[in-house]
Amino acid sequence: MHSTLHDKSRRDFLQKSALATAGLLTPLPLAVLGAPKAKRRVAMVGTGHRGTGMWGKLLLEEHADVIEFVGLCDSNKGRLETGKKLMGVSCPTYTNFEEMMRKAKPDTLIVTTVDATHDEFIIKGMEMGANIVSEKPMTTDETKCQAILDAEKRTGKKVTVTFNYRYSPHRQKIYDLLRQGTIGKVTSVDFHWYLDTSHGADYFRRWHRLTEKSGSLWVHKASHHFDLLNWWLESEPETVYAKGALENYGKNGPFRFSNCRPCPHKAECPYYWDMTKDARLMALYAANEQYDGYLRDGCVFKEDVNIYDKMAATIGYANGVQVSYSLTAYSPYEGYRIAFNGTKGRVEAWIKESGAMTKEAYDEIMVSRNFGKVEYIQVPQAEGHGGGDKLLRAQLFRHPEAADTYRQAAGSRDGAMAILVGIAARKSIASGQPVRIADLTSLKPVAVKA
Repeated sequence: MHSTLHDKSRRDFLQKSALATAGLLTPLPLAVLGAPKAKRRVAMVGTGHRGTGMWGKLLLEEHADVIEFVGLCDSNKGRLETGKKLMGVSCPTYTNFEEMMRKAKPDTLIVTTVDATHDEFIIKGMEMGANIVSEKPMTTDETKCQAILDAEKRTGKKVTVTFNYRYSPHRQKIYDLLRQGTIGKVTSVDFHWYLDTSHGADYFRRWHRLTEKSGSLWVHKASHHFDLLNWWLESEPETVYAKGALENYGKNGPFRFSNCRPCPHKAECPYYWDMTKDARLMALYAANEQYDGYLRDGCVFKEDVNIYDKMAATIGYANGVQVSYSLTAYSPYEGYRIAFNGTKGRVEAWIKESGAMTKEAYDEIMVSRNFGKVEYIQVPQAEGHGGGDKLLRAQLFRHPEAADTYRQAAGSRDGAMAILVGIAARKSIASGQPVRIADLTSLKPVAVKA
């Protein structure tokens, strides 16, 4: 795990451990189920990098025999046509969302637009007859969240939020350990996430740098983390007290320009990023700037940056668990450290995520028992958010009726509880006071999820 561990005992245990096997990598009993008979009619709104990749080309590579795209929609007509080509589909394209819904009549609508517009397409999509698969975060503030919950109830349609981290074998193994009572009753959690100067900086180049579009990293990024906490703990957040600041990016920069490609400060800026080396991004974004003016390689030091780059929160759960959480967006490496403290011991992990596989072929979990042995569990690494992406797509589009043994499928309540922590954190920073989750929407936190 890291240098503070007892290396010799660690090596000795790993040589003997029967837990470090590939048997941990079978979270869903999908292979035994037959494929649906009729292809599901799927439409997508938002044809950017995420949509055309994870929910476009990759989805089709894996499940083209059970789904068909019947429509694509985007406000940028150039990116729309480029996205269609990148996905390799022949379906109609639309710049008018309601026209697409009327003509294409999809069973399922995938929403991958700018976060602050999710509510518009989720609600209209349900009203026009589709079930929804929404990228996280579900939306960006409590008013939009309540509107989605109300629309789902009113229409009888279903919202699914794509929390792919739930599906990774490493995180599933942590869920197993906690569920089995390995460390007794969990009492507190230390959870610290680090975004590096490559991936972390990228949020400050894009539209995510604006709270009005992303809800800030409290919502856009940290909703992933808060959902993991909610899932691992099988409880819901009750109170949030937070601090945050912008101290590295935005106005703190020594110089700035519109974007990286024409920037006169390339030679001296440590955050200079050469987008021309990525043909896919050049085709999707640079070639279509004329339609909306969006600069994918925006300057991280722009004066309009209004999200935080360092954040910390104390989260109280309805079951009594106390969480200490932080997020830093300018770390020299990417990943997280997490530790669950229980009445009988501690489960902890230090995960490095660099966008590619790390030098190790596995991720590790350390289990320390009070008055007992320390165990090290190795879980083989896998591509795609720790191996979760393929499993998520399979459950949603090939075997939606499969037994959800690990409670990985996330609905609107899960989506809401994840974003409400970040929304409460923003409000706490503004007021200097703790914020109650129950005061934000009609949802009331439960101590133990049924």
